[in-house]
Amino acid sequence: MLAKTSNMRVQKTIHHQSRWPGRSAGRKRMTCFSSALYLVLLLPCFVFADNSELFHLINERLSYMDEVAAYKWTHKLPIEDRKREEKILDHAIADGLTQGIRVETSRAFFQQQITAAKEIQHYWFDKWRSGAAPSGSPDLNKVVRPELVRLGQAITSNLNTASPKFSQDEFLAIIDVEGLSTLGKQQLHQALVAIEHYDHRLQQVLEAGLLRVGTTGDYAPFSFRTSSDLPFAGIDIDLANDLAKALNVEVRFVPTQWGQLLDDLTAGRYDIAMSGVSRNLDRQKVGYFSNTYHRGGKTPISLCKKVRKFDKLQKIDRASNRIVVNPGGTNERYVDQHIKQAEKVLHQDNRTIFDEIISGNVDLMITDEIEVKLQSARHAELCPTMPGKTLTYQEKGYLMPQDQQLKEYVDLWLALRLGDGTVASTFEKHLN
Repeated sequence: MLAKTSNMRVQKTIHHQSRWPGRSAGRKRMTCFSSALYLVLLLPCFVFADNSELFHLINERLSYMDEVAAYKWTHKLPIEDRKREEKILDHAIADGLTQGIRVETSRAFFQQQITAAKEIQHYWFDKWRSGAAPSGSPDLNKVVRPELVRLGQAITSNLNTASPKFSQDEFLAIIDVEGLSTLGKQQLHQALVAIEHYDHRLQQVLEAGLLRVGTTGDYAPFSFRTSSDLPFAGIDIDLANDLAKALNVEVRFVPTQWGQLLDDLTAGRYDIAMSGVSRNLDRQKVGYFSNTYHRGGKTPISLCKKVRKFDKLQKIDRASNRIVVNPGGTNERYVDQHIKQAEKVLHQDNRTIFDEIISGNVDLMITDEIEVKLQSARHAELCPTMPGKTLTYQEKGYLMPQDQQLKEYVDLWLALRLGDGTVASTFEKHLN
């Protein structure tokens, strides 16, 4: 990892060397060594970088500001862009929440980065006004900004390493970008060491005023939408809105997929998954489940004219049959564990998966009983092949990070909504 990081910095050093008129001759953007002493100091730099990777990332991001300035200069654009700055801050705060960073400290830190970036850009504008100006620049939108986004996300991911043990002297030694004053560096360091984290996820939700709900949008009646530009709908979407109202916070729906449900959870991209998620022991190893709000099981669905052909599992598991599954979920897991002869056909879009059965591209699907009831009601061609029977026992629950305070709140909210009939009426609304 250290060798890769250092190589990346050397490449960026070469890329920047003597690019813009007015830059000090021979100046290279190396973080803790000059080009003349590169080989001599290589090993010590690796050791130092091990304790200060965050500082190097900040320095590398700021080192792009001359290219940003050159693009704005050659395209006659102003340095100030308040709308874009707010957009950057919103994205930075959202990324910060994945790491549990307090909104106010996240905003202050990234605002200070923007201030430092503008100081560097003003430095180059002033220099070019009194001397030779740049003749060109890398494309800001296609080349530079993707790197700035990548580095910004890397900085956020490394903010957990920020600690008062990182002295200002160490920070000033690493932040070595032409055009940034000592005062600018000091203010950036102060904002960095002021970063604070929430004590637990429930506190984050309440104080940030935001509940981030992971949902797939491909599993009616729990969560569905027909295209990415339309809002989510379904049982769990309605209940998510109710939960947010109980918390007195806003709700934000975060698209996820079954195959990355746990990865998104551990990455902190959502606070709770509400998408008809089946409670199982593998998922419980990674997160906490709420209490159960629906019970059911797996059952087959096929064309009505093929019901007798697939009314037993032994008839289904034959080499001539094609069973369609959505990748990464419990449907695929069931087929992998119990179907040995029939062909498994992967279909990426769970929203159109039943069309595959209707068109004859596949023979059947084994999925949750509630989905079979809904889809057979929607499509006259489809029928359950084992009506009233399930192949498994299954419970639905809401998946959260391993945060006891959040789980206890959700469990109490759910118990109250089960008791007052809200859950039952929501199911009835979407099933009928």
